[in-house]
Amino acid sequence: MIEAIQTNFRTLDLNLLRVFDEVMAERSLTKAARNLSITQPAVSNALRRLRETLGDDLVRRDGQGITPTPFALTLWPSVREALDQLQSALVPQQFVPSQARNSFVLAMADATAAELMGGLAQELEHHAPNISVRVLPLTTRDPRGLLENGVVDLALGYFPAVLADLTARAQIGEATAFEHHRLYDGEYVCVMRKDHPLAKKEITLEDFCNARHLLVSFSGRPYGFIDEALASIGKQRRVVMTVNQFFTAGRVVVNSDLLTVLPRHFVPTTGISKEFYLCNLPFKVPTLHVDALWHRRKHAQSDHVWLRDVLINIAHDVFKAQGR
Repeated sequence: MIEAIQTNFRTLDLNLLRVFDEVMAERSLTKAARNLSITQPAVSNALRRLRETLGDDLVRRDGQGITPTPFALTLWPSVREALDQLQSALVPQQFVPSQARNSFVLAMADATAAELMGGLAQELEHHAPNISVRVLPLTTRDPRGLLENGVVDLALGYFPAVLADLTARAQIGEATAFEHHRLYDGEYVCVMRKDHPLAKKEITLEDFCNARHLLVSFSGRPYGFIDEALASIGKQRRVVMTVNQFFTAGRVVVNSDLLTVLPRHFVPTTGISKEFYLCNLPFKVPTLHVDALWHRRKHAQSDHVWLRDVLINIAHDVFKAQGR
C-alpha cells in the first residue's frame, strides 16, 4: 500500500488536500463547499479521488455530519501544517501595512480594549494609516461561532472552557479548527467604593457572600465564574444587578454599596481608581488568562499574521511597562 501511495503521489492533485482540510475542519461537506466556493458534488468528487489515492474511506456519514476515520485523524495535522507552510511560502510579501486598506473586526470586552486599543491606534497611525479596525462587544465566553461564520477576525478575552476543549482535543491527536495565543495573565479582585462599610478591613468569605453584588455579565445571565467558584465550596452570593461592561461596573460601584469583581490590571484604566477600595477575594478563583483566538483558515494569511503580531507585541509592551 505504501508503494502504491508513493506512486500515486507523483500525480496527486494538491487541491484534493485543500478540500480534505476543509472537510476535516468543518465536519460538513456543505460548509466545506461554502468555504471553498465550490459545489457540494465537487467536494464529494474530490474526496472520492483522494480515497482512491490513499486507499482509505477518510470520512463516513453520521447523521447530518461526517465522522473521520482513524487514518484521516492521523493524517490531518500533517496536511494542515503543510498547507499553512505552503501558503506562507507562496505569498510572504502579499501584505504591506503601509499600502493596505484592510478592515478588521475584533471582539473583546471593554477591559481588554482599554489595555490594547490605544497601542493599536498608534500602530495604525504610524505604519498602516489606511487600515480600519472595528471592535464588537464580546457577548460570549465561547466566540468560536463568530469566528467560524466570519463575523469577526479575532476574539480576545478569557475563554477557559474553549481552551480546555482545544487542549483536550490536541492531547488525543485531533487537530482543531481554531488557534490561540496567550496575551497576558492577571487576577480578579473585589472592588468597592473607598468608604464602603467593608473597606479598610480584611473581608471574610461570610462578608463577601452576605453583601449585595454587581456582576459584569456579557450575556446578561446573573451567574458567572465567581458564582461557579463559590458553588464549588458550597457558597453563594446575592447578585442584584448585572451590566455588560467593566467600565459601567466601576461607575456603579463608586456610587453605591454594591461589590463587584474586576481584573486588577483594568482598575487603573477607569480613571477613578482613587475612589475604589480593592481587596483580595476570600476564596480561590482561577487565574485570569487573556487569549487571542482565531479560525485556522486565517492562520497563514499574511494580513492576519501581521494583526496578531501587532497585538501580541502591544500586550507585551503594556504589561512589561506595568512590571508584570
